[in-house]
Amino acid sequence: MSATVFLITPPFTQLNTPYPATAYLKGFLNTKKITAFQADLGIEVTVALFSKNGLQQLFSQVDTTTEWPENISRILSLKDDYIQTIDAAILFLQGKAPTLAHRICKRNFLPEASRFAQIDDMVWAFGAMGVQDKAKHLATMYLEDLADLIKECVDGHFGFSRYAERLGRSANSFDELHEALQQPYTYIDNILLDILQTRMAEVQPQLVAISVPFPGNLYAAFRCAQWLKKNYPDVKVTMGGGFPNTELRSLSDTRVLEFFDFITLDDGEAPIENLLQYIAGTRTVEELKRTFTLLNGVVTYINNQACGDYKQGQVGTPDYSDLLLDKYISAIEIVNPMHSLWSDGRWNKLTMAHGCYWGKCTFCDTSLDYIQRYEPLTAQILCDRMEEIITQTGETGFHFVDEAAPPALMRELALEIIRRKLVVSWWTNIRFEKSFTRDLCHLLSESGCIAVSGGLEVASDRLLALIEKGITVAQVARVNKHFTEAGIMVHAYLMYGFPTQTAQETIDSMEMVRQMFHTGILKSAFWHQFAMTAHSPVGLNPEKYKVKKQSGTGTFANNDIVHTDPSGADHDTFTLGLKKSLLNFMHGACFDYPLQKWFEFKVPKTSVDPDYITKALEADEYAAAKPNTKVVWLGLDPSFETVTKSKKGNQWELASLTFQNRGEALTIKTDLPQGKWFAGILQQLSVHNRKTMTMQEVKDSYEAEGLEDFELFWDNKPINTLYKFGLLEL
Repeated sequence: MSATVFLITPPFTQLNTPYPATAYLKGFLNTKKITAFQADLGIEVTVALFSKNGLQQLFSQVDTTTEWPENISRILSLKDDYIQTIDAAILFLQGKAPTLAHRICKRNFLPEASRFAQIDDMVWAFGAMGVQDKAKHLATMYLEDLADLIKECVDGHFGFSRYAERLGRSANSFDELHEALQQPYTYIDNILLDILQTRMAEVQPQLVAISVPFPGNLYAAFRCAQWLKKNYPDVKVTMGGGFPNTELRSLSDTRVLEFFDFITLDDGEAPIENLLQYIAGTRTVEELKRTFTLLNGVVTYINNQACGDYKQGQVGTPDYSDLLLDKYISAIEIVNPMHSLWSDGRWNKLTMAHGCYWGKCTFCDTSLDYIQRYEPLTAQILCDRMEEIITQTGETGFHFVDEAAPPALMRELALEIIRRKLVVSWWTNIRFEKSFTRDLCHLLSESGCIAVSGGLEVASDRLLALIEKGITVAQVARVNKHFTEAGIMVHAYLMYGFPTQTAQETIDSMEMVRQMFHTGILKSAFWHQFAMTAHSPVGLNPEKYKVKKQSGTGTFANNDIVHTDPSGADHDTFTLGLKKSLLNFMHGACFDYPLQKWFEFKVPKTSVDPDYITKALEADEYAAAKPNTKVVWLGLDPSFETVTKSKKGNQWELASLTFQNRGEALTIKTDLPQGKWFAGILQQLSVHNRKTMTMQEVKDSYEAEGLEDFELFWDNKPINTLYKFGLLEL
């Protein structure tokens, strides 16, 4: 099992699927014939902790002489029940014991403590949700109760998707984290480091590369690095990932590099290749790429400009080997459709394009490489990679983790998936572009797209313009309608507290959201409070947005900026009301409540027309296609017959074409010459033909047969209903 590079994701990110950074790097290293081994220590710690043996050890650590709060005392009194049921519950959440769902749902199998108080009304919370999902939610609450025990009694840092996150969030100074690292190992630290010790003995690497995507991984990353420095002083240790990419760009505290030999920024392929060559003695330190290291006692940033980055087509297919794919657990923590997608089931992670094709949103880190440098892949390469990953993992679900997936590439990917007859389910993040027409959304659905998430942000046209989002509320409503009618779930990221946002705009935004849920075009959403980041246009030029910075640049992490908004509302006060109302709207409840009811303080009445969204949707008339519009036929060949029609002694022949899809049949009748032409052109329009025809080419073919009035034939109701059977204008 020995390897040149040991790639680590420290605890904790997701429990249901691996975070993809190490798989991306391993895929790249494969192309260079460099051996690598990867481990998600988060899932390894989780399955060690939540096991019969793990719980026996856990309960033995709790001081029973202490007077614990009532909830902890209850858990301790049910110790034997937890130990007896834990292995079964984990097997169920791993998908290996689905029949256990019935016992779990009876509520007399798993012990219950305080977390279960929030789910008494299961019918309201889940509606028609299946028994498996209900059981997953109950089993998740069971684990959350145990997490409360761990946090209260043995390790105050503990959290399922974040470990000691507070120490890494907005840590301008390294002091607090450094102090925590001088303390004795915590209970979770010991489990983590025992696993790391075993892995290091097996892998024996030259370089350990620790990926830190979030603040919740930071403490564990430093604990791993600290242990490695003590026990493997000759092995080099580097950090990369989302956290250093955004937070450590102005690092100057030398103590950080007592734990790590190197910290790399942005895409990791070229930096890690250069590091390995430097370790091997074939490159000088001056030739490192986007790397911090300690030179003459000073934190020094080295970026060899002569060394370029690899194109996305050159980095290889993500490689998920080594990861314990059968150990991941599906949890349903909160009753939100999109959050369930994130945490339930195994998703292979891929990226359609590096960076963001829009790259203008003023709250976003648009000055950083991961947003700024836009480079799409081709649909063919994406499908090749999908097929490779399916063969490797056995999983057919894909989460494209783009900043915003490009509509044109989504179209080509969907066509390629259909041509290859791949049976997959996939979802991604988008911008609510008007490009997402009715027909494009049906194409995406046919290819396996099940959900999209996108930023509606502040549902106010003034603020959307200030954000430079490039959308309007009415446009978002129409796009959401197209997705929803195609059977694709829509999740909206919602924002409040953007600079200069008034109380009136917050309430009006809330009303827009209420109407979208009421009309059924939005199924899931989440309110986020605006955070100013150092690398966003707002953070780089706060005066333009009438806000004032309150925090300066530190020697450690620098991204989130504390600020004041003198011209805006008191944004914090709206948090609870926005979240409470949204929870109800998602469950189809309380649409008739006045918005004031959600707040304990006076708020302005909404100025939004009560039918604003309905009117926007009614204005969504289907427009005639442009000459360069692509026309594609996804359906089966229709059955064709000639029928004779009689009226007042006259007889003439008509073409009768019967179309079948998975749910219904449709017969349309037309003049015989037009019917024969139409049956023939559908074969040319088939998705399985690599060359797609434009609307102009279709019209030219029609008129070449001597037929007249193409628009009258094509834009009538029978032809217009065929989009449901696969006749799409893209």
